Amino acid sequence: MSGRGKGRARGPGIRGREGLWGWLFMAPALVILGLFMVIPILLALWVSFRSWSGLESPFGPGSQPVGLDNYAELLVEPGLAQRDFARGLRNNLYYVLGVVPVQTAIAFFLALVLHQKVLRARGFFRSAFYFPSITSSVAVALVFMAIFQPNGVLNRTLEFFGLDGSVWLDDPRGLVHIVLGWFGVSEAPGFLQGRFMGLSWWDWLSGPSVTLTAIMAIAVWTTIGTFMLMFLAGLQNLPRDVDEAAVVDGANRWQLFWRITLPQMRPTLFLVLTLGIIGTWQVFDQIFVISDGGPQKTSLTPAYLVYVFGFETRQMGLACAVAFLLFLVIVLFTLLQRRLLRER
Repeated sequence: MSGRGKGRARGPGIRGREGLWGWLFMAPALVILGLFMVIPILLALWVSFRSWSGLESPFGPGSQPVGLDNYAELLVEPGLAQRDFARGLRNNLYYVLGVVPVQTAIAFFLALVLHQKVLRARGFFRSAFYFPSITSSVAVALVFMAIFQPNGVLNRTLEFFGLDGSVWLDDPRGLVHIVLGWFGVSEAPGFLQGRFMGLSWWDWLSGPSVTLTAIMAIAVWTTIGTFMLMFLAGLQNLPRDVDEAAVVDGANRWQLFWRITLPQMRPTLFLVLTLGIIGTWQVFDQIFVISDGGPQKTSLTPAYLVYVFGFETRQMGLACAVAFLLFLVIVLFTLLQRRLLRER
C-alpha cells in the first residue's frame, strides 16, 4: 500500500432530506419543551432581576429592574430575607444528609434481599415495599401528622408504658441541642458565637428539629420503594459469569459484594443518588401540610421559601432568585457526588 493510505471511512451522516425529516419529527416535542420549559425558565431568570408583585403583567410599569438586589438581599444584606434563606439552607442540608444516605442504603439492601432467588413470595414483597411510593404524599403527611399530635398514637403508646409524651411538632429545638441539653449544655460556647448569613454558628449546628426529623422519616418511607426497583433492575442486568468466576476463585459473600457487585452498580448508584439529591432539595408538599415551615422556621426550606416570597409576601423577584440559587446548589451537589463516584 502507498504511504498515504486510504482515509478513514466516515459513518453515515444525517444530511439533506433525512436531516429535514428528522427535525420535522422532533419539532412537536421541541415546541412543547420550549413553550412549557425553556421559555418559563428564561422568564423566571429575567424576573429574578426585577421587583414584581405578580399581580400585574411582568412587562408593565409594576415591574421594575433592580439588578442584583434580590440576590444581594438573600446572600449579603443583613435582614429577614437573608436569615430566612440561611435557615432554609440549614434545614434542607440536614434534610439531605439525613434522607439520601438512609433511603439509598435501605433501598439497596431491600433490592439485594429481593434479588435472592431462594426468597419466596418475592412478587408480594416487591409490591408491599413499592406501595408507599405511589401513595399520595399529602395523605401520608396527614397520617404522620395525626401520629405526632399531643393525643396521637405515639403519645398514647408512651403513656401506656408509663412514659411522658411530648408535643412533638411544637418543639423548635434541634436534635443536637436536645442531646446537649441532657448534659447541661443549653447555651452556645464562646467559639460558636460568630455569625454567618445572619445566623450564629450555634444555630447552624443545631441539628434537625423533631418536626423536620418526622418529615425526613416520611420521605424515606415513601421513596425507598422506587429506588429499590431501580437497584433491583440494575442487579438483574449484571452478568452472572463474573460472580461465578469470583466464587470459583474463593471470594466470600462480602468480597463478592464489595469487589464485584458494588463497582458494577456504580451507574445505578449515581442515578439513585442524583434523583435523591434533587428530590430532597425540592421538598415542599410535606412541609406545607405538616408544619407550614414551623415551629419557629425550623422546617423552612428554600423550595417552601419560594412559595412564601412569591404568594404570601408578593415578592416574585425574590422568589425567583431563591429558585435559581436552589438550582445552583443542586448542580453543585450533583457534580460533587459525580466526582466522588467517578471511575478510578
